[in-house]
Amino acid sequence: MASNATDPKELKDTGYEIFILLLSLVSILNMAVAADLYFFPTDQLTLDVLVIIDSVLTVFFLIDFIFRIATATSKSAYFFRGMGWADLLACIPFFRIFRLFRVVRAYRLMKKVGLQTMLNEVVNNRAGIALYITMFSLIVLVEGASIYVLKFESANPQANLTSAADAVWWVFVTVTTVGYGDRFPTTGWGRLLGVLVMFGGIALIGVLASFLSSFFLSPPKKAEEAFATGDPKAEIAALQKMVEDQEKASAALRERLGALARKL
Repeated sequence: MASNATDPKELKDTGYEIFILLLSLVSILNMAVAADLYFFPTDQLTLDVLVIIDSVLTVFFLIDFIFRIATATSKSAYFFRGMGWADLLACIPFFRIFRLFRVVRAYRLMKKVGLQTMLNEVVNNRAGIALYITMFSLIVLVEGASIYVLKFESANPQANLTSAADAVWWVFVTVTTVGYGDRFPTTGWGRLLGVLVMFGGIALIGVLASFLSSFFLSPPKKAEEAFATGDPKAEIAALQKMVEDQEKASAALRERLGALARKL
């Protein structure tokens, strides 16, 4: 029996599915790196950063599970046949390996809808997925910059970025352009990385501002225009619009016939 996860009614919009796929891939990659560092502890600070980022990803996966089961047509079908149980187990750090099932779901989505259709929707609806792109980019930037700033700062005994928590805090504050100044890099390479993080933060804030402008100022799209061409959802919306137009035309004809009958 086909998994309920591939049922078009259970699929979320393409941008969201791609976002969850990318988070799953990052989580699996981090899990592999963390496993290597655990058995061969050569870089404890990197391991600490991965633990912090994994905690953030776990929150996203838990919200995703709640969202899917709350909006599922059949909650039991989603949980037992649609791999919902794997989504729930994947929220537990000890069972992170089950996040592979999210990758399987994304693969089935691409196979069901079509990779080209998904790419077309991403291209044609860039503003709609801007928020997903911003959140994913922020997570990747915070993780990568935190790991490398700790490597650079370890060369200076007087550095004040000495822990994973300090590094993550500094990167997040810098990306959001807040800049408290309580934590800062002191080495040349660390400061160069800081400049790159600043530019990255400006870019992400710009993308977020564009998303908010598009969301609040753009006129609402018609249902049949909200999806990429070839998307089954677009076909359903178009057919529903045709049915509505036909019903309106039929009502107008009945009204005219009634008017003619009253004249006789």
